[in-house]
Amino acid sequence: MDWIVAPDHDGRALPDVLPSLLGAMGVAGFADTIGFPDCRTAGVLLIDGLGRDLLREHAADAPFMASLLTLPPLKAGFPTTTVTSITSLGTGLCAGEHGLVGYSFAEPSGGLLHPLSWATHGTVGDSAGSRRSLLDQWPPEQAQPTPTMLERAAAAGVDVRTAVPAEFKNTGLTRAAFRGAVFRGLHALGDLAAELLTALGADGPGLCYGYHGHLDLLGHMHGPGSLPWRLQLTLLDQLVATLAERLPPAAVLTVIADHGMVQVDPAEAVDADTDPALQAGVRLLGGEVRARHVYVEPGALTDVHSAWQETIGERGVVLTGEQAIDEGWFGPVVADSVRPRIGDVLAIMRDSGVIRSVVEPGESALRGHHGSLTSAEQLVPVLVLGG
Repeated sequence: MDWIVAPDHDGRALPDVLPSLLGAMGVAGFADTIGFPDCRTAGVLLIDGLGRDLLREHAADAPFMASLLTLPPLKAGFPTTTVTSITSLGTGLCAGEHGLVGYSFAEPSGGLLHPLSWATHGTVGDSAGSRRSLLDQWPPEQAQPTPTMLERAAAAGVDVRTAVPAEFKNTGLTRAAFRGAVFRGLHALGDLAAELLTALGADGPGLCYGYHGHLDLLGHMHGPGSLPWRLQLTLLDQLVATLAERLPPAAVLTVIADHGMVQVDPAEAVDADTDPALQAGVRLLGGEVRARHVYVEPGALTDVHSAWQETIGERGVVLTGEQAIDEGWFGPVVADSVRPRIGDVLAIMRDSGVIRSVVEPGESALRGHHGSLTSAEQLVPVLVLGG
């Protein structure tokens, strides 16, 4: 399985970004394992979906950001999906500890949690888009009870802010990953830039997290490398260049991503709902199309694992959840409360393969995806401005 870029825990992954920036600021109790310059204020701009390989491949469309590719890439972790990566960044923990283990995963009442909406995910036979909010029944602070990095930074006297789309206010994912900061709701690129520069220009110590998601959106819709995607990349390159020109002294801004992306062909997909071999013994199908959590009926683990392994074959890798835990895919520690959220069987795809489901008609038809452990999905850039 030489195509797999497995997570490791050497101090150069998404959970290490905020502790490293706080260490570079000289905040007691935090160490810089990434190598940021010393600074008074620090910011993170996360460009959703901008994998290191994609930036290299399309350097002509983003010459300024490509010129900053001087540090080794970071690893996103597993699975390479926004929910997991954002929470790893925000908590300084891998998925095995923070517990948001995928795009959708088993929740205590027996259904699937869809963390982006913090609602139960529909199952076969439900009406299209059928979801039920779990914000009251299973609050984010209960599902992810560890203090966030922003809460810890605020407790140490740091001015912490988030500059993210306004509709993210008080969402389940925001509460799980980034509670503890002053929330600054955004509407366009202009106020994203303004909020970052304002925070970075403070007397300090200050830390600001900013997010932009349109590159990921266009990658999903049209495919990474498509003309709309490349034009969006060029606009983001201009944004980063503008931030660099206006960066206050004694400030550091790092540009990172939560995962990369690969182009897929829906016509080449595995259909989990129409293949009887992939249905027998399965009670829930979670995760996303390139990294599936398969939850099995009691006593069916061996048969389900064998059936999925035979069906997927060389198009990916199928292993039990316990094997993935033992191999450290979810981090060096997996909490007892998190283990039931991990699939009994995991199926991850190589190349451009996907495992689609009729429950996810929109997701299954998209032209760009992520979640698996190819280098295109796992490796993300760490670009440093200032210092």
